[in-house]
Amino acid sequence: MDWSILIAQATVNGLVVGLLYLLMAVGFTLVFGVMRIVNFAHGEFYMLGAFAAYFLTANLSLPFFATLIITFAGAVIFGACVEWLILKPFRNDELNGMIATIGIAMILQNLALMFFGPDPHSMPAIVRGVTRLGDIVIPTSRLYVVAFALVALVLLYIFLKHSRPGRALRAVVEDFEIASIQGIRSRIYYPLGFGLGVGLAAAAGSLMAPLFSVSPFVGAAPLLKAFIVVILGGLGSIPGAAVAGLALGLVESYSSLFFSTSTADMLIFVLVIVMLVVRPRGILGKGEV
Repeated sequence: MDWSILIAQATVNGLVVGLLYLLMAVGFTLVFGVMRIVNFAHGEFYMLGAFAAYFLTANLSLPFFATLIITFAGAVIFGACVEWLILKPFRNDELNGMIATIGIAMILQNLALMFFGPDPHSMPAIVRGVTRLGDIVIPTSRLYVVAFALVALVLLYIFLKHSRPGRALRAVVEDFEIASIQGIRSRIYYPLGFGLGVGLAAAAGSLMAPLFSVSPFVGAAPLLKAFIVVILGGLGSIPGAAVAGLALGLVESYSSLFFSTSTADMLIFVLVIVMLVVRPRGILGKGEV
């Protein structure tokens, strides 16, 4: 048994999973940063993205790239509408806003059960075959997932860093009151921030769909992992979410290599508890949120 090959393989697998966690966590962080609401419907938006990719690819035979664009754009619009129609009254009411997202999650999950049933659905692979990097064997479909995830993150970075709405959104995330004093109409960015968060969750679900099965309950685990990433990275910190998302994917992959899956999950929660004790604000989080 060549441990160097196994570790290299685990590193690649961890980066793939970490990128999906990163997309989920950045969306989760955007919503929290703008609205100060813990969005418990985030996993269901992930699930909707997975079902959208399944439907558009398996039933309408659309190319996967077109599926991603349609799913992301539709999710952003849908998320903005949800914020405007349902969450708007709770913009200054964090507790009831959080409870409202739990209600949204239940509604979306039961609608998915009504339309698609409880059984898992398998989506056709993006591409078939494997790619060899020396002694490391990687399914080619996973490389496509990595490429699409990186493109999505780069485009998000360009939007947040170099566009006027993106800079305004970052200002609102950093400090709502200062942004308002500087003349930014902060409340316009509530639906934008929530919509982008939903779009990123749906994009992660679309990228997940070819790798795993799709069901109405598929959003629970990614929501938990996104929550862990946000805790580790720091509430409201997008760079922190990026670091923690990749780190969690690698830790999970290495732990599964050397231990059982249940032991790996236990170690991750031990890491979270240690982080909360040693550095409650997370890796790159602010002192107060």
